[in-house]
Amino acid sequence: MAELVPAFRSRALAAEQAGRVPVENLVALREAGLYRIVQPAMFGGYEHDFSVLADLVMEAAKGCPSTGWVYGLYAAHQWLVASFPEQAQHDVWGADPGAALCGSYAPAGKAELVENGYKLNGRWRFASGCDGAQWAVCASMLPPGADGKSAGPAFFLVPAIDYMIDGKWATAGLGATGSKALVLEDVFVPRHRMLTFRETTSGQTPGRALHDNPGFGIPMLCQIPSCLAATAVGAAAGALDCYLDSTSNRVTRGAVAGGANRMAEFSTIQLRVAEAAASIDCARDLLIRDLSRRSAAARAGEEITVEDHINSRRGQAFSVSLAIRAVDALNASTGGYGLALINPVQRAWRDANAVGRHISLNWDSVGTMVGQMALGLEPKGQY
Repeated sequence: MAELVPAFRSRALAAEQAGRVPVENLVALREAGLYRIVQPAMFGGYEHDFSVLADLVMEAAKGCPSTGWVYGLYAAHQWLVASFPEQAQHDVWGADPGAALCGSYAPAGKAELVENGYKLNGRWRFASGCDGAQWAVCASMLPPGADGKSAGPAFFLVPAIDYMIDGKWATAGLGATGSKALVLEDVFVPRHRMLTFRETTSGQTPGRALHDNPGFGIPMLCQIPSCLAATAVGAAAGALDCYLDSTSNRVTRGAVAGGANRMAEFSTIQLRVAEAAASIDCARDLLIRDLSRRSAAARAGEEITVEDHINSRRGQAFSVSLAIRAVDALNASTGGYGLALINPVQRAWRDANAVGRHISLNWDSVGTMVGQMALGLEPKGQY
């Protein structure tokens, strides 16, 4: 991955302007086999732990956070597909084992129970990477009593031929993710391409027994949000690299106190670098530690408890908070130079803050669950 980062960085501004990840980036990632990191070996994947994937997302995001975001989802969705019934996995990977999947997790639209499956109608927003995907994961509420189960949200696998991409993507952060809307009109989805939230958030999925790897039984929210969080951490790490490159030999200008001196000699600059570096290190270690603990528990056959769920969610959201702290420290001292859209430090600042807006990673929403558990209350939220 490291060898791809300079090219990603060189295309980052054009990617933002285009509102999507460049095709060259996606081709490079696919040809390097990087979508297959957590895909089942049965379909040609490497079955690595999510800690490996999170590290790769951080590396990609150093050059282009939007590319890291889309890459993380494309790769993580290979693991998610392995949770579906076997026939669904063959549907997705039978003709193309490297098929990419976008997704929209908010249970939008309407799912109607019909013979042998469901009919979907509606509009699914924030489908990151939809322009380069061959399939989509669309969430919707199940109709009451469907399949003998109580009503609740579920994921549905839909091929790109069955949906339209609608709208433009022009945002202040993560501007190249192309997170546009998917529109479905009377789309039939066979029953085997449905997976309930209850199944995937508990790890008790139909596809779990198909693959000889306990990692496929780890609850989804202990895994996939970590890839999104890794985008913010990688963005901050890339910002620090660029900040050091531009600041180490930069000399101040103008009629100001300390003019014509090297910026590296200012204690305020030194402190900002130290704060950013420490925040990035802590954020990465926190993400990798939690992912490694969940994988170790799965391999040992241990129960992944509610406390484990909450701690994973805590680590994901707080690592983003630390990444935002890092980019805030750096961006605030770039001066007028930092206002240029080509400056990677301000892009990382915007992108990391955009990651923090995601409902799964927003510290205000996730942090309250942590406090509720610590105080002996029932946690309220997604975990």
